[in-house]
Amino acid sequence: MTPAPSDAVGAFAGEAAQFPLVLGLDTFGDVTDDHDGRPLSHAQTIRNVVEEGVLADQVGVDFFGLGEHHTDDMPMSAADVVLGAIAARTTRIRLGSAVTVLSSDDPVRVFQRYSTLNAVSGGRAEVILGRGSSIDSFPLFGYDLADYEDLFEEKTHLFAELLKGGPVTWQGKTRASLHDQDVVPHTESGPFPAWIGVGGSPQSVIRAAQHGFSLMLAIIGGSPARFAPFSQLFQQALERFGRGALPVGVHSPGHVAVTDEKAREEFWPHYLEVIRRVSKTRGFAVPTKETFAHEIGPQGALYVGSPETVAKKIAANLTALGATRFDLKYGIGGLAHEALMTNIELYGTQVIPRVRQLLA
Repeated sequence: MTPAPSDAVGAFAGEAAQFPLVLGLDTFGDVTDDHDGRPLSHAQTIRNVVEEGVLADQVGVDFFGLGEHHTDDMPMSAADVVLGAIAARTTRIRLGSAVTVLSSDDPVRVFQRYSTLNAVSGGRAEVILGRGSSIDSFPLFGYDLADYEDLFEEKTHLFAELLKGGPVTWQGKTRASLHDQDVVPHTESGPFPAWIGVGGSPQSVIRAAQHGFSLMLAIIGGSPARFAPFSQLFQQALERFGRGALPVGVHSPGHVAVTDEKAREEFWPHYLEVIRRVSKTRGFAVPTKETFAHEIGPQGALYVGSPETVAKKIAANLTALGATRFDLKYGIGGLAHEALMTNIELYGTQVIPRVRQLLA
C-alpha cells in the first residue's frame, strides 16, 4: 500500500484528538536470567511479571498488557490469571491482554475471563484480540491452521455480540450455536474496551471497524510510516459501517535505559539471539548490527534508547499514524529482571511525561 496523503492523515489526526493519550507497557512474560546468566524458572518469571505490573502502576503507566504464548521461553499461557494477581495489588492502572489469540480460544470463555477481571479490578480490564502471529496454540488446542481465517472471523463476530450484553443468539461453524443465552458475569458499566491487533492485513483493519473494535497496530519491524494507510483505512471503514470514531494504538518492542549506549548494549545480544531462534520457524531475517542500528533509528520499529530518545520517537510516530495510544513491548528473553524494572521506572517517570509534553 502507498502512504496516505498528508491531508488524509491530518484529517484522521483531527478525529483522533477526541481520545485521551494512553501510554502503556506490554510483555510476553519472556523468561529472564539470574545474575549468573541462567534462565529463571517459569514460576519465578511469572512472579516477576506481577512485580513489574505493580511497579508500572506505581510509576504512572496507563496500561499493562500481557501477551498469550505457550512456549518454553514465553510461558505466559494464562495471562488473565496473572492480571488478576496484579489487579489485587494495584488501584489505577488499566490491565489487559496483548494479545489474546481468539482463533484458538472460545469467545464465551474469553468474555467471561475478562469480565471477571473487570469486576476484580473495579472496571480496569481491556482485551486485545488477535489471530495469532505465533501459532503454537493451534496444535495445542487441536485447531487446524487451514481454518485460520474462518476461526478468527466467526469468533470475532461472536465476541462482538457478547460485548453488547444481554442474551446472545449466534450460529456458526466453529463452535456450538447459542440461542437466547445469558452469559455471566454481567459487566457493571457497559462493555469493557476491546481492540483488534493488526500486523499488516487490510482485511483485519476492516474487520475491526465492522465489529466496532478499536485498532491496535502491531509494528515490530520496518518503517512505522508504512502503517499510516491503515489508520486512514480504519477511519474510512468506520464511516462506511456507520460507526463513530474509535482510537488507534501502536504496539512496538523496545528497551529504555539511562543512556542510549546502555540501552543498546543491554538489548542487542538478546535481540540477536531471540530473532535468530525464531527465524527458523517465522522466516525472519537474522539481524546484523547495521540492520539493528536502522531499526532503533528514526525510521525503524524498535524503541531502544534513553528516555529522551524513546519519548521523541513515540511522539513522532503517534503523530504520523494519527494514533493516541502507544504500548511499549518491553523485555526480551535473557534480560535480567532488574533491567526490566529499570525500564519500567524510566518509562513511567521520564518517558511518559516527556511524550505528553511533546504532544501538548
